[in-house]
This record gives sequence, structure tokens and C-alpha cells, in this order.
Amino acid sequence: MRGEDSSQDAFYSYGSLEERIPQTHPLRPIRVVVDGALKRLSRHFARLYAPLGRPSIAPEKLLRALLLMVLYSIRSERRLVEELEYNLLYRWFVGLGMDEPVWDATTFSKNRERFIDGEVARRFFEQVLAEARHRNLVSEEHFSVDGTLIEAWASLKSFRPKDESGQEPPDDPGNPTVNFHGERRSNETHQSTTDPDARLARKGHGKEAKLAFCGNVLIENRHGLVVDTALWEATGTAERDAALVMTERIAGTDRVTVAGDKGYDTREFVAEMRHMNITPQVAQNTTRSGGSAIDDRTTRHAGYAVSQQRRKIVEEFFGWLKTVAGQRKTKYRGLWRVGWIFTFAAAAYNLVRMRTLATLTVPAAAA
Repeated sequence: MRGEDSSQDAFYSYGSLEERIPQTHPLRPIRVVVDGALKRLSRHFARLYAPLGRPSIAPEKLLRALLLMVLYSIRSERRLVEELEYNLLYRWFVGLGMDEPVWDATTFSKNRERFIDGEVARRFFEQVLAEARHRNLVSEEHFSVDGTLIEAWASLKSFRPKDESGQEPPDDPGNPTVNFHGERRSNETHQSTTDPDARLARKGHGKEAKLAFCGNVLIENRHGLVVDTALWEATGTAERDAALVMTERIAGTDRVTVAGDKGYDTREFVAEMRHMNITPQVAQNTTRSGGSAIDDRTTRHAGYAVSQQRRKIVEEFFGWLKTVAGQRKTKYRGLWRVGWIFTFAAAAYNLVRMRTLATLTVPAAAA
């Protein structure tokens, strides 16, 4: 018998959000780790807010919502708030009840500076990484380092001379007509009027130059978890300089290895790594003048070939960052804002990796 196509709004809903979310949903194990990390940050959150006044939206809910934005490729905070109105899965993850009103999208903008000044992304990243270490998922011996360009939220038309005195005003201030032919442009003489922190850079020969930032990560080679991040201005030495800063944090009495591509094969970088008791297992650049800085002391070991194979795992993070997390072209402006979301996205990536690794290690009988 054919059923009737009729609908009737119900005044009451019997059941909770917890019952509507399947026990096997991939967000469930992520929610467990996130709640634990946010609980450990509760005292830090308390110091970011005034003790008196009207209560604000809980920072835990805002951060869970931002995680959804990264994990589900939601293009804007306004769209995120819109989906929180009707998506029960999102409401459950954030911690909103079925009938609880959603805040305005401007709440994220009002709290962003507080989160940046309080280094919330870095602290949240460290808490997630600590949980991964507690589960014995992080290698403490073998690492890889690499960098990528994060395109800035600025047009090349905004890349104007720093001294524009005496020039005619643009025909259209919003979208001016600009002729770049015959004009020599560099970061020393020009600057973006939209995002002054962005720098004109390109990743390799034959690539077009873009206004961008340099995002760098240190990743462990066993499971591909990010152990450190650094977002710097895109300069010719930004990747090596950031690598030295990140590897200095893991340097200790025990020798560790750090793999990298040919861009790290310079005598200054290799010497500094060895001075920190770190074995630089970077790819040899035989085309550079003077030859490679990596000699038989490193290449004769079998671990060198393994590191060169495993170092490519960092590209998986960059691919996820630019496609899923939406950071191929960032929607934030300023070095600190872009760096905040870069670190926060790295924490989200670690959450996904930890969930995947937990699934892979489930015994066959239990599965």
C-alpha cells in the first residue's frame, strides 16, 4: 500500500541528540579527545575573561565549532552558524541542545583577538599532541620537516610601491586598473595594502609568484603526526630558519634524525643541525655550487634511505590542509591570524590521524 505524502509539525520531540548520533560515527572519538583537551585548558580560559559581567559564549563551544569548520570544509563562519541552526550532528558536537539558540557569526570576530593573544591554538595543539604521546603514537627519534606557501587573502593589485607620493589616484579604489608591464616589483620596494604581512613568493622555478605566507611543520615519521608548526613571512630562507627553531625544541641528549628535501641542503643548515646533536638526513642537492653538504657519514646508513622515503608523509598534511581545511588560500589577514588558524588546523589533522590510527589498531575480534 502506498503511503501518503503528508507532513505535520510535531510540538514535542522524544529523544536526545546523543541517541540520534550513531555510536560508530567518526566524530565520536574526536569529540572524546577534544573534550579532554578543552577540560585541561579550562583554567587558562578563565584567565582570558573578566570575572564579572554578562556571561559570554563558552570558549569550548566556539572552538568545537571552529573544528567543524576545518573538518567539514565550511567556507565561512557565517555559513557555519547557519548550519548550526539545523544540523543535529553539528549541534551535538558543539554542545548545543535541540532548542538552544545559536550565537551570531560576529561572536567569532569578537573573540578572535582574545584567542590569539591567549595562544589558544598553540595550547590546544599541545594538549592534542600530549594525548597522542600518552597513546604512544608519536616517535621521539625520527622526524621530517618541510614548508609550503599559504596564499594570502590579498590581490596582486594591492601590491603597490611603498612610496606612492606623486602618483595619480586610482580610477576605481575598489578595483583599480593596474598595468604591471615593465614594472620591477620586489618585497623591498612594494607592499600589499590589503595584508602588509604577505610577501611576494614562489615555490620553485617556473612557478608564478603570489602574495603568500610560509607555513612550516615538523612531523614525526612513524604515524605522520604534526609535532610543531611555524608560520613565517615568505622569504628565501624562511623554511630553513623555521626548521632550526622547530628542531631546537626537540634537541636533547639523545640523537634524533630530521629529514628534508633539497632546499635544506646548505652547509650552514647542516652544520647547525649537527651542532644541536641532530642528524640532518636531507636530500642531496648535487647541482648546487660546491656540492652537497651531506656526505657518506649520513648516506652510508640504511636509515637515510628510509628517512628519504618517509619524509614525503608531510605532503599528506599539506594536501589535507589545502583541500579539506581550506588553507590553500587563507581567509585571514595578518601574520598572527594566519598562524593561529594554521596551528589550529594542524591540531585538527592530528585528531583525524589519531582517530584513523585507533581504527586500524582495533583487534579483528573486537571489530
